[in-house]
Amino acid sequence: MQNIVVIGSGVMGRGIAYVSAVGGFTTTLVDINEQQLKGAQKEIELIFEKALQRDKITQQQANEAQTLLTYSNHLIPAVKEADLVIEAVPEVAEIKKSIFEVIDQHASAECVFASNTSTMSPTEIGSYTKRPDRVMAMHFFNPVQKMRLVEMVRGLETSDETVEKVKLAAERMGKETVTINEFPGFVTSRISALVGNEAFYMLQEGVGTPEEIDKAIKLGLNYPMGPFELGDLVGLDTRLNNLKYLHEKLGEKYRPAPLLEQYVKAGRLGRKAGRGVYDYRKQE
Repeated sequence: MQNIVVIGSGVMGRGIAYVSAVGGFTTTLVDINEQQLKGAQKEIELIFEKALQRDKITQQQANEAQTLLTYSNHLIPAVKEADLVIEAVPEVAEIKKSIFEVIDQHASAECVFASNTSTMSPTEIGSYTKRPDRVMAMHFFNPVQKMRLVEMVRGLETSDETVEKVKLAAERMGKETVTINEFPGFVTSRISALVGNEAFYMLQEGVGTPEEIDKAIKLGLNYPMGPFELGDLVGLDTRLNNLKYLHEKLGEKYRPAPLLEQYVKAGRLGRKAGRGVYDYRKQE
């Protein structure tokens, strides 16, 4: 495996493209949105700069990785040469379905497909293709370049060979892996969604301020980030979409807090919007 295509140049896609190139893979980051793709390129350049400043990579490694990394608005030509395609688009079934139908038609028969979904069924995603045995979830965490884990999730028909290929690719990117069987929310999203949602219920009930709740969770439970800090980083709209999906599949304990829904309706989506639970406009 040498050629990797990453589809979607949002926060997750750009991070996956970075670790893929640093891992020595010929990497193409694809997005139909030219403006977003240019923004991703600038952000990846900043990631390289920070990694060099912190001695995470050498100048030679950075130069080699940047040579391996290209950007494209054209999906079909890119996937024709791919050994592994990693989809990192929004958690909307219709979008994923349209992408997987296209790449299934144009990628080689040996190509393996992975979705960076945090909640959706890899079995269902595999059904969008004629190769469900070569499809699985490859759930990276934000920020990709810092978080060590890739949660690998088998669909009903995912083959052992596919699991092994994807695991080796993740390890070459410097990641540790866990391989689990499909169930809504997997392991990490189920726990994270519960914690984040309960924090919003506590805020709604006046238990404490966001700062107090975050501090209690970080110092009392040894979490690296508080639930509101993490929600703002991931995006409150993303957190709400995940909760709605888990509520549908797993029941009442995942019903989104009304306050979270209010924040999203108000456009308070987190860091990307300048304001979520916290106000980041003051930091500019």
